[in-house]
Parts: sequence; C-alpha cells; structure tokens
Amino acid sequence: MPQYAILIYEKELPGGVADIPPEVMEANLRVGDAITAMGARVVNEQALEPSAATRTIRRDGTVTDGPFLESKEVIAGFFVVEAADLDQAVAIGRLLPIMDGAVEVRPLMAG
Repeated sequence: MPQYAILIYEKELPGGVADIPPEVMEANLRVGDAITAMGARVVNEQALEPSAATRTIRRDGTVTDGPFLESKEVIAGFFVVEAADLDQAVAIGRLLPIMDGAVEVRPLMAG
C-alpha cells in the first residue's frame, strides 16, 4: 500500500501544548480510530518541539536558530499513513482538527 506524509501546520501557541483547547485534543485522539475504520494505517506519528528548539544547517555549514522557512505557521507534527491512494490520504488529512493552520499531504517515494 502506498505511503503518505501528513504534515500539520499551526501557529505556534505561547503556552505550547497546554494552550490547545481540550476539544481539539480529544478530536485528535479520535482520528486514529477513524483512520483504521477507513482501512488505512498509521505507520509513524510524531509531535514536534516548539520551533525555538529548531536549528537549520545552511549549505555553507552555518547553523542558525529556528526553522528555515519564514512563516507564521510551524510544523506542529507529522505522521505517515499507508492508504489506498492520494484521495484516501487527503480524506485522512481532512479528519484532523486544525485550529489556525493547514494540513499538507505528500506521497512518499517508494523505496
């Protein structure tokens, strides 16, 4: 079954995870069951530390603080799913409760 990366972008909250509304956290917890019910499977999932902990290594070897992209949104987390096709992967992405950001779905290269 093909694999897809689902990237979750949100504006960074001052209090981090503690500032996520309880209903959003509960909705996130229900997504796994919905994915299984669709006949897809989560291969790996990760939440990320705040962007202040990010370091970018430039081509010349210079290391800078923060993410490379200048954006109001940061990658809050990501997961990899096995899904029948891109349409099913997008349907999975639509399950995610987004507060003020977006979800990106990318096919992974077969290895």
